[in-house]
Amino acid sequence: MGNRDKEEIIRYLSYKHDLPFKKIEEIVNHQFKYVVKIMKKGNLETIRLPYFGKFIVNSNRVKHINKLKENKK
Repeated sequence: MGNRDKEEIIRYLSYKHDLPFKKIEEIVNHQFKYVVKIMKKGNLETIRLPYFGKFIVNSNRVKHINKLKENKK
């Protein structure tokens, strides 16, 4: 979904629920900020957002990225 599509959805919800655009935007973005917050902790937890999907960190990918970082040093 591009930014334009997202903006259209937010405008629609704002109009439908008679709430400010910024408030709806905050609500829509909150779930993704939560996912980022949990994943940055580094515990490799699976995060499930109902009706949206699962976000999983592949531990093999993390090992690969760490190996690349070590090789750069």
